[in-house]
Amino acid sequence: MSSERPYRLAWYGCDLRTGGIVEDLPSLKTPQLSRRLGQSTTAQFDLQLGGAPADWTSATAPGRSALVAVDTVTDTPIWAGSLLRRTRGAAHTAQLSCATLEAYLDRRYTGSVALTSVDQASVVTAVAANILTNGPPFTIDAPSLGVTMDYSVLDSDDKTILSVLDEITGLDGGPEWTVDIEWADAAHTGFRFPLRVRSAIGTQSPQPEATFDFPGAIVDYSQDESYEDGKGATAVVARGEGEGESRLSSSNYIATDLLAGGWPMYVHRYSPASGLTDPAQLNAHAAQALGLMATGASAWSVSAVASQAPRLGADWGLGDSVRVEIAPGISPGHPEGASVVARAWAWELDVNADQITPILVEEA
Repeated sequence: MSSERPYRLAWYGCDLRTGGIVEDLPSLKTPQLSRRLGQSTTAQFDLQLGGAPADWTSATAPGRSALVAVDTVTDTPIWAGSLLRRTRGAAHTAQLSCATLEAYLDRRYTGSVALTSVDQASVVTAVAANILTNGPPFTIDAPSLGVTMDYSVLDSDDKTILSVLDEITGLDGGPEWTVDIEWADAAHTGFRFPLRVRSAIGTQSPQPEATFDFPGAIVDYSQDESYEDGKGATAVVARGEGEGESRLSSSNYIATDLLAGGWPMYVHRYSPASGLTDPAQLNAHAAQALGLMATGASAWSVSAVASQAPRLGADWGLGDSVRVEIAPGISPGHPEGASVVARAWAWELDVNADQITPILVEEA
């Protein structure tokens, strides 16, 4: 499973509108990289100008460019970010600031959409359609999910595509999404960015092949169990628009089985999104929140030797199930050992330190 080879990333400066490669950027210093499921992340780069190509200014123009990293061992694109800021002057380096492509969805608006009893994937396709015009080389990969819903939004609501995707994924039974990176053609002249929509991103299995073990590839780990406000609740109410007696509200969703088993009542009231006027959607948000929060949150942060661990992009990726194996008699925090299957909701890669850190969430 383990490649037992260090990561070597090839960096490309690309035209954001077409995805085409403008220049290789061998003198770009790789920072710590990260990605999160359904969320954007940022990264700050130093470009050594002494080793930069002739057209480095075009390849790193803010608003016009994207930086893409490819794992040269597997020839797999693993990270892409639109370039938002560049600072240069008398120094021999230029500083570049990027955000992954999910952030672009917060710069485009849905327009007016009104749909009744259509598949969730069709709703996402409709509200995200504007990114296919005058935007980066997005594609929408959203096969039917088998769950129907009603959804409407007006252009005057000023809702960004990102905010609506967050709203839809927050519903009970709502889909997951991410923006991936892939080669645009066999000749590797550029990249495209599929917006993938699934009931659950990645591959989930009770017996995943990708295993992080301690001792082994893992050098440090922690398990964070929380029932803090916003992380745990046995009763949830979702609030909508309005004030006082006229304010819309979901039904009171209660984990009656936990209360019967001796759990205390913890109440969580929240507003899942602005502009919600449909009680059915409020109920769906509350049901989803209770399902996630009833028994609290358990997350694992695993720091492993990247060159010895299952390889990102080849053995596992965002949304995939992976296993954490803690041998008995080794860890004071888990003296009897542990064998846990959890989903990769995020990752951090530090190429210079040869360290990979998946953020893993246990699911009921």
